[in-house]
Amino acid sequence: MNKKERKKAGFWSWLWRRKWWIILFIVIAWVAVYFISGGKSNQGTGFATATITKGDIRQVVTATGEIQPLNTINVGSQVSGTIEAIYVDYNSKVKKGDVLLKIEPSVLQASVDEAYASLVSAQSQRNYAKSEYERNKILYEGDIIPRADLEQSQTTYEQAEQNVNKMQSQYDRAVTNLGYATITSPVDGTVISRQVDVGQTVAASFQTPDLFEIAEDLSQMQIETSVSEADIGMITEGQAVTFTVDAYPSQTFEGFVRQVRLSPTITSNVVVYTVVIDVDNTDLRLKPGMTAFVTIIISEKEDVWKVQNSALILRNFDGIVEDAGDAKTSDHLAIQRMVDGQTKVVLVPYKKGIVTATETEIISDEIQEGDRVIFGRYGLSSSGSSSMRMGPPR
Repeated sequence: MNKKERKKAGFWSWLWRRKWWIILFIVIAWVAVYFISGGKSNQGTGFATATITKGDIRQVVTATGEIQPLNTINVGSQVSGTIEAIYVDYNSKVKKGDVLLKIEPSVLQASVDEAYASLVSAQSQRNYAKSEYERNKILYEGDIIPRADLEQSQTTYEQAEQNVNKMQSQYDRAVTNLGYATITSPVDGTVISRQVDVGQTVAASFQTPDLFEIAEDLSQMQIETSVSEADIGMITEGQAVTFTVDAYPSQTFEGFVRQVRLSPTITSNVVVYTVVIDVDNTDLRLKPGMTAFVTIIISEKEDVWKVQNSALILRNFDGIVEDAGDAKTSDHLAIQRMVDGQTKVVLVPYKKGIVTATETEIISDEIQEGDRVIFGRYGLSSSGSSSMRMGPPR
């Protein structure tokens, strides 16, 4: 075998050893050419479609908010002093009038004693001035003293009477302040916060210090959530609400919108409105301060025709329907369906129902099971080139 024959035999041997790699390369190249050319050897052109399905649809607004008691009272002190005793703690249930705390009363008691002494002194002076006036009145009637002396004694008596009233007010105030040393609960409820300890000094000179926070009724709670101005127009009182909390991730709680507050606030340059949601908490599972992930149900329907929003992007029927007439994509759908065993394109009138972030309700009496909405086409372009074109025709 000469050199040329040996070279030829070596080539075929090399080719045989790598036959599977060569076959794989040919297949990949063929598939690539097929898709790049839009599959023109088999199908020419085709439609991009989405299936119309039947099911439930729900339009919602989502937000977050903090769970709070319906009514929370901050209990403070109107007098200053050192705390002598505390009779409640966190989570204590209290009734209206129950003693919560006592302030050491010695200073306040001293003020009462001082005011009482001043009152007694003023009463004695008033009694003396009264006797002096009555005596001068008799002497004046007997022409023993001049009228000026009578008027002077009358003025002294009236001033003494007013001084008694003044001292009485100071005494009453001192007694009232002494009563403030015993702080009682203004409502029935549960203590959810305690701000002080025994021995701590309470200074009420400039503002009332908060001692306790009492939730009036934990079986009824509320959520205050913020809704943007883009969504607030859909929110009305009485709408159903569902929400979850991190403490019970597998449970969904229910409530309803009680109030839409008219006062706006601006958060990160977004105008938002406060929506108040009432929540039943009879089982006391929800705690004040929990973060609620709220879903406000705007509207919902069951067993309706619906399609993905992306299926409604078609702008005209050119190249899809031969004679669309006056039909517009705003009120007609191009439907691909099986008719007598063949795939056909028909125009179906429709109206939009509920629209969510992903789906749209299709209202039409002509929709059938298995219909597919045409929202574009792919395949050869109108010029006949091999470029791919997806989406609505231009």
